[in-house]
Amino acid sequence: MQQGPFPLSPSLWAATAAAPPPTDALTVSAQADVLVIGGGYAGLSTALHLAERGVKVMLLEAREIGFGGSGRNGGQVIPGLKYDPDAMISMFGQERGEKLIRFAGATADSVFNLIDRHAMDVPHVRHGWVQGAHNPEALRMAHDRAAQWARHGADAQPLDRAQVARLVGTDKYLGGWVDKRAGAIQPLSYARGLARAALNAGADIHTETPVTGLKRDGGKWTATTAGGATVTADRVVMCTNAYGGDLLPALKTSIIDANTFQVATEPLPESVRAGIFPEGHVTSDTRNLLLYFRLDHQGRLLMGGRGPFREPKGPEDWAHLERVMLKMFPQVAGTPFAYRWCGRVAITRDYLPHLHEPQPGLLVDIGCQGRGVGLQTSMGRAMAQYVATGDANALPVPLSPVVPFPLYGLRRLYVNAVVTWYRMTDGGV
Repeated sequence: MQQGPFPLSPSLWAATAAAPPPTDALTVSAQADVLVIGGGYAGLSTALHLAERGVKVMLLEAREIGFGGSGRNGGQVIPGLKYDPDAMISMFGQERGEKLIRFAGATADSVFNLIDRHAMDVPHVRHGWVQGAHNPEALRMAHDRAAQWARHGADAQPLDRAQVARLVGTDKYLGGWVDKRAGAIQPLSYARGLARAALNAGADIHTETPVTGLKRDGGKWTATTAGGATVTADRVVMCTNAYGGDLLPALKTSIIDANTFQVATEPLPESVRAGIFPEGHVTSDTRNLLLYFRLDHQGRLLMGGRGPFREPKGPEDWAHLERVMLKMFPQVAGTPFAYRWCGRVAITRDYLPHLHEPQPGLLVDIGCQGRGVGLQTSMGRAMAQYVATGDANALPVPLSPVVPFPLYGLRRLYVNAVVTWYRMTDGGV
């Protein structure tokens, strides 16, 4: 079995991304107003927005920029959360719920606005997201979801079976809905673009610098790194999501760090490509263990879904996804699969993003729930405002204590069993 996290380099995104900005490891102890731990979307957005406020900020990344989920995800930029607007109001009350709806509905805007404002070298499209319904109950839910978001001003509408088939290129869904606020990016290029923007704004970024310890003393935080250098800061923002290791051990039991697997073909022949996502949409469906598909900027068809909890042993661990793709899109048969990769996601017990402040001056962000590109970009801006001003109203969700999953070990076994069933049944397709 492979030791350690699956490497970034075999992925489609690593093969096609823009070059990263130059960074190096931290070798000399330093001081900062704010230390950010984690070089993904949340950490980089936090560093960028703090630097733009004139805050002296340093970011430390254990590997390379985007090594975690930010360089491995499907690149779909989908606004919203797992919960529909009515549910958010029910959970948080009218005022706070409406605020969260506005925040969640604008997360895709945050991404595309930053790409434009900083002239990032990031292939991107913004033609909408289709959520396909896999059974009649899911179809009713999808149409209700479209109506709820439309009432809140979103460019959203229900779709019947023929409409989904035309926009996606498969007839396997009963219908669904489309959210035209959504789009797609090259996700690793975007992470590297955020890093370059943060550096240009004055942030100090060091890669290949794992933080091995955090200690608070006399109102200051000291981070110890694997190389021996330390960073002393007034505030620390931890944005490691599913890649935090043992830095804050309690966090590990507050999430399920499931593995998501993806495959991508060689570029499709033009005759095939023309009938798949002909208007540039992306899609994920209504299954609990969802399937998601899109074309990349060079015409490859890629899909993602769940895989084993363990790190992969070989190509056979992606075989179920390859079978599913051919069932969903039989027209791509004969086009070779060129890329197989995977990465960890952090699933919280309530399927919401969590913000924790376990000690004064230590802010922790965790949980993306399949919306990480836009959500964590926007979360970084909100956390920067909170850290700079102390105004908790800047945060989209209230600060909460770190709460472990009940019977954590059994929960992991249960999820692993569900994923095993999912793979054996090819995702229920």
